Amino acid sequence: MSFCVAIDGPAAAGKGTISRAVAAHFGFAHLDTGLLYRATGAKTFEGLSAIDAARSLQASDLDRDDLRSGDAGQAASRVAAIPEVREALVDFQRAFARRLGGAVLDGRDIGTVICPDAEVKLYVTASDEIRAGRRYRELQTAGEDITQTQVLADLRERDARDSARATAPLKPADDAHLIDTSDMSIEAAVAQAIALIAGKING
Repeated sequence: MSFCVAIDGPAAAGKGTISRAVAAHFGFAHLDTGLLYRATGAKTFEGLSAIDAARSLQASDLDRDDLRSGDAGQAASRVAAIPEVREALVDFQRAFARRLGGAVLDGRDIGTVICPDAEVKLYVTASDEIRAGRRYRELQTAGEDITQTQVLADLRERDARDSARATAPLKPADDAHLIDTSDMSIEAAVAQAIALIAGKING
């Protein structure tokens, strides 16, 4: 049986944490599609063009230890706006989504472009200030020298670029369930997501 859960949303809204918890709960495979773009962006640091980086991407590239850096996040947003890059990565994502045993994919265009026929679509969001605080703490833990004001500016710049791009802009699918984590604990957000998915499986 294939069963696809598509989870979209902006950076630091909680979609990755929710996706991993949902996948573990139901025994589904999980793919953080943002890592595909981060890895592609990171490969451009080595002199490759974005298109060549996407076409030559290997599974081992997703294990790089620099993919969670702020630079990799900005590079991911830039390469994701290139239609040829997105095209090179689409088949991999769609095949993963329809693997037997169920799959959870999180990203920015899963419910709208990659898996418009997903059985469940969630859009996870939070206020800019809440997301900036979360990302700032992550980057501090990683040892990056950056202010929370700069993190907020970077998030808003990335959101604007991702929402305005002509190809696969960041937006909720028309039939996506909205989960706003601004004032929710992660436990509550995960419970809401699990309830929505279980309802679809059992219904």
